[in-house]
Amino acid sequence: MKFMKLGSKPDSLQTDGKIRYVATELATDFVVNVGDVKFYLHKFPLLSKSAHLQKLVSSSNEGNGDEVRIHDIPGGSNAFEICAKFCYGMIVTLNAHNVVAARCAAEYLEMHETIEKGNLIYKVDVFLNSSIFRSWKDSIMALQTTKFLLPLSEELKLISHCIDAIASKASVDVSKVDWSYTYNRKKILEENGDNPLWNGVRSRMVPNDWWVEDLCDLEIDLYERVIVDIKGKGTIPNEVIGESLKAYAYRRFPGSTKGVVQVDDVSKFCLVLDTIVCLLPTEKGSVSCSFLLKLLKAAVSVDSGEMVKGELVKRIGQQLEEASVNDLLILARNGEVTMYDVDIVQKIVEEFMIQDRDAETEMENDNESWENRKPGILSEASKLMVVKVVDGYLAEVAKDPNLPLSCFIDLAEMVSSFSRPAHDGLYRAIDTYLKEHPGINKNERKRLCKLMDCKKLSADACMHAVQNERLPMRVVVQVLYFEQVRAAASSGSSTPDLPKAIKDLNCGSNGSSRSTTANTDEDWDAVASAEDLRALRGELAALRLGNGVVHERNADKASISKMKGLMMSKKIFSKIWSRKTGQGENSGSDSTESPGSSNNLEEMKYTPSRSGRHSVS
Repeated sequence: MKFMKLGSKPDSLQTDGKIRYVATELATDFVVNVGDVKFYLHKFPLLSKSAHLQKLVSSSNEGNGDEVRIHDIPGGSNAFEICAKFCYGMIVTLNAHNVVAARCAAEYLEMHETIEKGNLIYKVDVFLNSSIFRSWKDSIMALQTTKFLLPLSEELKLISHCIDAIASKASVDVSKVDWSYTYNRKKILEENGDNPLWNGVRSRMVPNDWWVEDLCDLEIDLYERVIVDIKGKGTIPNEVIGESLKAYAYRRFPGSTKGVVQVDDVSKFCLVLDTIVCLLPTEKGSVSCSFLLKLLKAAVSVDSGEMVKGELVKRIGQQLEEASVNDLLILARNGEVTMYDVDIVQKIVEEFMIQDRDAETEMENDNESWENRKPGILSEASKLMVVKVVDGYLAEVAKDPNLPLSCFIDLAEMVSSFSRPAHDGLYRAIDTYLKEHPGINKNERKRLCKLMDCKKLSADACMHAVQNERLPMRVVVQVLYFEQVRAAASSGSSTPDLPKAIKDLNCGSNGSSRSTTANTDEDWDAVASAEDLRALRGELAALRLGNGVVHERNADKASISKMKGLMMSKKIFSKIWSRKTGQGENSGSDSTESPGSSNNLEEMKYTPSRSGRHSVS
């Protein structure tokens, strides 16, 4: 810390409770009341350097010029004491903690050069310009003291000088940084002796964000002005600005790194949050999606303004592919029915879709070819990542027993236009919802299952679905049918010869017409019975056994075994079909539409069991 000593005489100002006096042989003849502190001093040394005290003495009532009162001097009694000691020529030490207060008090007392050469204002200004404003940490400490000295510290431009000094230092090329700074957020290999190139001399490259931690000590209003000034200089990358905002938020919001924000003063919390959001760089990727979602969680928790939440939703939607399921699990406010705020996640996904449509429109109007387009929100990888995180999110929120079916379906349908190679993640979410909401009716169950394309389930997912008593019979038969078609295609066999009604049922997703059978939609949309599932499980096991034989025997034996498996398949389906037609109801069965919704490949483990009831873990 830089400091400057003024005066040469020993300090003879004594303190006795609320009284301070000069211990000299000459009796004091002047009393200055500063707040509740009384200073017993001498007129001559003070009045010779302070024009304001001269005015007070000359204008005192009833000719009582021996005592004056000062109630509004910046810095209070401590700042006045510095000025008084300077007037006596006593040793005074100025540093970053008291120099701004001394400068404001000297201005208040009018200790200018016109009163006496080499007065206090001149000497303090020299110290500020030659030392304080040239020191990184001293500038920050001096700036912190200015908030107690308003409005004079602003009028004297001490705040703006400190801010400019800090911003100029932060904007210096890192190769020229040779002053002390705080940097504890990352573990330094050299300091742990783990660097094989370390030869006993601690030398390391200065990181680009070397300055961000020191600014976290500033109050939000001063911090905002410093960041705005740094931005205005145009030399700091947006990523470093974003890192500074992140460090400041974590310092000001205890527990935010763990997703639990502790709020003591809601109004102050909202002020800090709103300011950070306003300071966010506009460039996409300047801050992580995870950090943006933490800010959104904080905004929801304190019911921040709609403008702040809307801005965060927009920014998150622009880089939603970076999000994780845990990041999106935003707790609903107290008093809400649901556990999580699904509505705001829908707005985020909608924003992603808007960005996607805007980008497509822009590309259509641009001469740039699709092959040369820049990767980003339009890329298939981004869409697949968004679908994957949405499916994972649905699987988590489906555990909420109070989640309305409409919320689940609306969110799932928002990404249905994205093509995806597998629907395992969506199946897991649907199965979780069915498990946690056993009371939904057949129509709701049908609407839910129509979100899924059975043709895009993996072999393990198919095995699980065939054993799943929560699924409608229609879905179970579709799953088994497509599994057989896939197995037949892999071995070069033709499609299994199934009853026409079952084929029509499974071809419904391709736009087949309504077929009239001896069965009703209610039979197919009803939950599969244990007996039906046992029959289908046996058929699927036989089919898998047949597939295993194909790989183990020669081509002739494999063909014979495959034909046996297909014959068994036809017999099983016919048996189930005849049992349903025996119920004596005749009507057409609706064809099931597969929405063609999209999702990433998601690794899921399904554990078949001998029992009839299973769920996705």
